[in-house]
Amino acid sequence: MRLVIVALGCILASAAVAAEKPKMAPIFEVDPFWPKPLPNHWVTGSTIGLSIDAQDNVWTLHRRESVPDDLRAADLTVAQAVDDEALPGAKGAVNGKDPIGACCKVAPEVLVYDQSGALVKSWGGKGAGYEWPERNHGLTVDHKGNIWIGGNGETDTHVLKFAADGKFLLQAGKQGVHNGSNDLANFWKPSKIYPDPAANEVYVSDGYGNRRVVVLDADTGKYKRHWGAYGARPDDAPLPPYNPSSPPAKQFSTVHCVVVSNDGLVYVCDRVNDRIQVFTKNGKFVKEAMIDPKTYRSGSVWDIAFSRDPQQAYLYVANGVDEKINVVSRETLEVLTSFGDGGRQPGQFFGVHNLATDSKGNLYATETYTGARIQRFLFKGVGPVTKRDQGVVWPAK
Repeated sequence: MRLVIVALGCILASAAVAAEKPKMAPIFEVDPFWPKPLPNHWVTGSTIGLSIDAQDNVWTLHRRESVPDDLRAADLTVAQAVDDEALPGAKGAVNGKDPIGACCKVAPEVLVYDQSGALVKSWGGKGAGYEWPERNHGLTVDHKGNIWIGGNGETDTHVLKFAADGKFLLQAGKQGVHNGSNDLANFWKPSKIYPDPAANEVYVSDGYGNRRVVVLDADTGKYKRHWGAYGARPDDAPLPPYNPSSPPAKQFSTVHCVVVSNDGLVYVCDRVNDRIQVFTKNGKFVKEAMIDPKTYRSGSVWDIAFSRDPQQAYLYVANGVDEKINVVSRETLEVLTSFGDGGRQPGQFFGVHNLATDSKGNLYATETYTGARIQRFLFKGVGPVTKRDQGVVWPAK
């Protein structure tokens, strides 16, 4: 009897120790010196696309039209001056064709940085043979090094594919034409494209107008399949306002991202519904989780990136309302910790929008609105979680 009691005591003690064992999560600190300043007095607008290629180059997409007039004096002539500050000085110009000043110019839409943070390539905008989005949104480098771009303007009902040098390759969908979430030929405000090398497919989160995930052939852009929330046929009937106390919505509300894991699971950002839904590649619903469910307005699930360990054990999930990045267990979909805060300094965010990781595990984040930038967070290994909300992850002294 005594041996049984001792054994039971050991079991209980071991269980207590296990219960006290801290949860583990990746550790990051912001790199305040990355990227380097852009050349040519260039500035960027809302930065709403991000991807890392096989050489660890960092690709971003921004909206030229979102740069305010008072930050692009070199792009505007005196005759175009519209701000009150510029008008008094305009009378002294030699002619109305003079630029307002030397700084600044708006950079091309697509910008590519190397690991040092230097700009190595740029292109983008309108061209022959394709219809550039009215309001571009989302950039992805696929498994063959090609670039996919979407858009969430009112007439953006298509996705584009380019070679790495900006050469146009294909357009899926016709701009300005859409017939709802079961249209097999067009999209409506697609937000992100993500490759699946194993099947040579790309997934489209479609998106701001429609309520579905669409799968295309990566070479031809040909439609293959689609589904809505819970794997069901999507429905475009009006949705009630998001309410965390109500049963989960049966339809997506702003499908803002789709990403595919190495083991064949599809993770979808249902942004305004504050949730992640997980599927098989054929659209069979697997599970879901609410993330910061009391987040209103634009919601809490803006983008997802995988950790770079072989198991992809962690998800990094952007919350552009609370201005933080949640670190989530991929197995349980539990939020383990978070970092970030609202602001303009390194490690803070204004509209944290897209996330991506490089081969070393470093995490990159872009910002929309007037955040208008990209930041890098250096991976410092995996360690015990000591705080649920870490705030700004400033470099250690």
